[in-house]
Amino acid sequence: MLTEQMLLASSTLLGLVILSLAALRGWQGWLALKERELDLRRAAPETEGGSREGMQRIEIADLKERIRKLEAIANGVDL
Repeated sequence: MLTEQMLLASSTLLGLVILSLAALRGWQGWLALKERELDLRRAAPETEGGSREGMQRIEIADLKERIRKLEAIANGVDL
C-alpha cells in the first residue's frame, strides 16, 4: 500500500521527470535551430563587391555618421 507521503513523493518525482524531459527536448530544438542558422550563414553567397563582414563595417560606419549628425543637431550646430 502506498502511504500519502509515498504517493506525494512519487508524484513529485514523476512531475520532475516530465519537466526535465520537456526542457531537454526544448534545448535540443533550440540547438538544432542555431545549427541551421549557422549552416545558412555558411551557405549564403558573398555579396557583390566584397564579403558580408565588409558590408557590416560599412553599415556600422554609416550608423556612426548618422549618430554624429544627430548629436550635432541636438547641440544646435549647423552642418
